[in-house]
Amino acid sequence: MEMSGSQQIAASPEAVWAAITDPQVLKDCIPGCSEMTGTVEDGFEAVVTQKIGPVKATFRGKVQLRDVRPGEGCRIEGEGKAGPAGYAKGAADVTLVPEDGGTRLDYAVNAQVGGKLAQLGGRLIDGVAKSLADRFFDGFRERVEAGAEASAPAAEPADAAAPAAAEPKPKKGFFKRLFA
Repeated sequence: MEMSGSQQIAASPEAVWAAITDPQVLKDCIPGCSEMTGTVEDGFEAVVTQKIGPVKATFRGKVQLRDVRPGEGCRIEGEGKAGPAGYAKGAADVTLVPEDGGTRLDYAVNAQVGGKLAQLGGRLIDGVAKSLADRFFDGFRERVEAGAEASAPAAEPADAAAPAAAEPKPKKGFFKRLFA
């Protein structure tokens, strides 16, 4: 199966790169991931549990980053085995492009499955893979953007000498607003 896509992220390429290489960020963004350890240099080891159709499988696998270009992209190669349920292996080419004050993350994935998983049929596997990729990249974008906002300097007041604004009116409570 092959798929590709893009994700616009409101953060610098350096911030996106730091997240791609952070095992905790990856663990938090990969659907079903319960463990993620390792480094860019040595590779990452992961444990991921997924339900694909009638088959629920826990994959244990290794991920390596190849052709590493810090702040620009890399090739991510991985393989996971789930005992009798089968295996999954694949690679993704990831490119980071500065764009519109943020970063466009482009990806192209090629993956294969075998064992009981392969017997489920290509349509089901493709649908689940697309759903998992969308969930990962949406979660990744949200996580990186939240980190970028947290690290941004606080906005300075427009005029520090300006008089304090009038005190706001007391807000009615929830029940008063509901029945008013």
